[in-house]
This record gives sequence, C-alpha cells and structure tokens, in this order.
Amino acid sequence: MLKKRELHDAPTLYDLMTHPQVFPYVRHKAYSLDEFYFLSKQTMEAEENGELISRTILDEYHQPIGTINLFDINNKSGFLATWIGQPYFGKGYNKMAKEEFLEELFLIHEMEAVFIKIRKTNTRSLKAALKLPYISLGNILYPNVYDRINSENAVYDLFVITRENYMIHREFVANTNEDEAVV
Repeated sequence: MLKKRELHDAPTLYDLMTHPQVFPYVRHKAYSLDEFYFLSKQTMEAEENGELISRTILDEYHQPIGTINLFDINNKSGFLATWIGQPYFGKGYNKMAKEEFLEELFLIHEMEAVFIKIRKTNTRSLKAALKLPYISLGNILYPNVYDRINSENAVYDLFVITRENYMIHREFVANTNEDEAVV
C-alpha cells in the first residue's frame, strides 16, 4: 500500500496531481513534470536528512496513486499531508494509507502527535478526517499550533492524532477481533 518515494513514479504522480480537484489541495505544487522531478528529489533528500517522512500510496496493482507525508517534524510531532488522484476518490485508499502510515509513524519513528490542517472549505478532506475514530479537533487542545497555522486568517481547522489515542484504538480493535474469533 505504501512505499518510499522513487523518481520513476514522478510522471504518473504528476499526471494525477494536476487534476483540478486535486491540485488546489497539494502542499508542494509543481507546474511542470521537470519541476515535479525536482520537488520529488528534494523530498527524498529531506527524508534522508530526517526533515520529513514521505511515502507513495499504491493501489492493489502496486501503481502509484498519491502521496502521504509528515512535514515540519519537531519534538516528535509533525503535519500530515495526503493527496490521492481523482480516479481513486471514494475507494478507501485514503483511510488505508493513513492507517499504514500512522503505524509507521507511531511504532517505528516514535512520533507523539500528528497534526492535520484542513481548509474549512475542503469538505472532502474534512469528511475523510472525521471518519478516523482516533482523531481529535485540535483547535482548542493545541491553541498555539492553531494560532500559528491561522496567523493571517482563520482558514484552517486543526486536527490531531496522538500516539496515545491511536494506540488505544489499535488495542481496542485487536481485542474486538480476538473476541469475534472466539465466538
């Protein structure tokens, strides 16, 4: 479902990223394939330097369909940014990618909090975030972070997934599955 970023995926990802329903919500926009190659190479180098974590989202045929990233890593926390190509909207890839990525972030990289900032006008992303049972509204829980992302205008809602909430949910699901297996 996820793999480290690779340059040979750039043409496919670029084509998916430039769709009008995707492009406005991509954090690092590229206006040409060459620029996308350059940004991808920068992303891969930044990961090698421990500045971010970036993965390519794959479909069931192992074809690239989007990216998921943790940016601005500081004090065992960072900001999640995900985009998926328009042909793959509504097929469950977003949730599956987030779950796999969160496993890696919390269990391997030992992150404590993953923030998600979502434009208040981006109903597709708001709906996707609210489907995650371990997410919390961070506007009040983390007022300093909320104020920082909205320094000019209040255009973003802040959500947070803490390691604790994620692990509690993970344990609950595991126990529920064990109980079902016993029946």
